[in-house]
Amino acid sequence: MERRERTTDPARRATALVVAGAALLAAGVFVVVKDSLIDDAYITLSYAKNLAVHGEWGLVPGMRANSATSPLNVLLLGALTLMTRVSGSAHPVVALGVLTVVATAVLAWGWTRLTRAYRLPWPVAVLGVLVVLSNPFVLSAIGLEVLLIPAVLVLLTVFAVEGRPVAFGVAAALAVLTRLDLVVFVLVMALCAGPIRRRIGRAVLAGVVVAAPWYVFSWVVLGSAVPDTLVIKQDQDGLFGRWTYATGPVMYYLGQKFAVVMAFAPALVGLVAWFGLVGLRLARRWTRFPDLSALVGLGGGAIAYYLVYTALGVGPYHWYYVAPATALGTFAVAALGVWLVKAGQDARLVERTPLAALGAVAVFVAGAVAVAVTRDMPWRSPVIFGNWASASDYAHVGRELGERVGEDTVLSPGEIGTLAYYCECRIIDVFSDRGRVAELVEDRLAEAGPVSSALLRLNYLFFDEDIERAPIDHRLRYERGPGSGENTWQVFSDALGVGHFTLLPEEEREPVTTAQR
Repeated sequence: MERRERTTDPARRATALVVAGAALLAAGVFVVVKDSLIDDAYITLSYAKNLAVHGEWGLVPGMRANSATSPLNVLLLGALTLMTRVSGSAHPVVALGVLTVVATAVLAWGWTRLTRAYRLPWPVAVLGVLVVLSNPFVLSAIGLEVLLIPAVLVLLTVFAVEGRPVAFGVAAALAVLTRLDLVVFVLVMALCAGPIRRRIGRAVLAGVVVAAPWYVFSWVVLGSAVPDTLVIKQDQDGLFGRWTYATGPVMYYLGQKFAVVMAFAPALVGLVAWFGLVGLRLARRWTRFPDLSALVGLGGGAIAYYLVYTALGVGPYHWYYVAPATALGTFAVAALGVWLVKAGQDARLVERTPLAALGAVAVFVAGAVAVAVTRDMPWRSPVIFGNWASASDYAHVGRELGERVGEDTVLSPGEIGTLAYYCECRIIDVFSDRGRVAELVEDRLAEAGPVSSALLRLNYLFFDEDIERAPIDHRLRYERGPGSGENTWQVFSDALGVGHFTLLPEEEREPVTTAQR
């Protein structure tokens, strides 16, 4: 017993240090980025605030909606907002800070389990956490589920490696509650990991018990099991011009070369390592390594995810690349760590190659850190950014908008999250108004093939098709360039420069041009 304590105490201390260090680093990161949250992050925060304050599932008070892509993110933020209320005031941004720290700590804890399972050096776990926490695409989308994604994927990997089907099923449920599309990772990993595949019934039962209550509630009560964001985003496929999800990384590279290279480079290392590992398996040289089927599933899930998103035809929103990029980066660090350890034990294997590759990943992480720390502190806007106004300018417009319109409705200019959060008024677009969703679903049904049409009708089986658009009293218009005058607010964006918003009565409505959108 004494010998066991001597051998486990160092591991426990190392685990505590890695988890605590990751949590402290996440807290520091949040302090840097909290004033630069993107508009879609505020959609999530608005949902969380309405859930905590009004007990409603919607973007704006009094209007039920189902446009939150990540139910788990909203539920956690809503619960934390309720817990962190002070003097009756809700503070979702504080709740986001807490969740950022907790999600990073879970990510770090998962990595410590991987290091014990594969007997990796502890610095490998540190590098695995940094690959995620330094990624410019992750930092540019804090507030969305970008830290929950790598956390649940690492948990999936850990429980697959440890051969725990019930725990894997619970982690799978958390994954699909984080984003339903993460089911791609769940399926690929379950098929690849032998211990899970052989006892798949237990994993499925555990996953259904945890995830089904929410999806049944969403399907019956909210009107769709899959959130409305799927049809909304598919309808925005022309927003990026000729750029698609498949070519999106090139689009971002043309705007932010160094930052984008640092964001995707660890994933590219992981892609090369994945094909190399699969090649070893096909060449029947796998026996030199421990069972890496779970890791192969993680990397394969990332590749499959990228292909699925390409096929879905959604736009190249930068947070959509977080899942495949962080998963391949995680795979790279773990697989190369296993190779390094095995090379030290087997003279037939080359030790310098995995060490050099891990060193390259560390250099890319250092480059990503340089991208973050060479900006003005705290950040005014994220590295990857495309909104019409900074978060602070949007907050100013939102507060004054709420004072001017009162109980009236306002047609959104096209970006709604930050305005809705600070306005606390009935600001209307497809993200908040189910009447507009009904029209969008009808349009999609008219375009869809037989299979897609059947699935779409099933998803919206309990949707109230008779719901009408909310009436509009005012509209908020955005235009590039300076602006002044009554009910006009000038704003600035690092992406678009100077612009302005103008509040107009609905009867003065003018056509919105492509340039204005």
